[in-house]
Amino acid sequence: MPLSKEQVKHVARLARLKLSLKETEEYTRELTTILNYIDQLKSVNTEEVPAWNQSATMENVFREDEIRLSLPREKVLGNAANRDDEYFHVPRVIGR
Repeated sequence: MPLSKEQVKHVARLARLKLSLKETEEYTRELTTILNYIDQLKSVNTEEVPAWNQSATMENVFREDEIRLSLPREKVLGNAANRDDEYFHVPRVIGR
């Protein structure tokens, strides 16, 4: 499935990338090669393969929830650059 330079430029624009003419040509070749490899998968016979095959055993890796004391406020705020008695002060990022 060969890609056109226009398709590569469109994808680059969507990704907010500025590509030079040389990069556009290079990525066109490379992406076409990748898509050709993916197209080869269409020729693989998968009729005998089960619909779902879990290669690793499933196991819950999360710990049980347990109630415990949190860190003291002074320790949490101890290294803060800007703070008052109870809160961190951070630069405003919304509404600029």
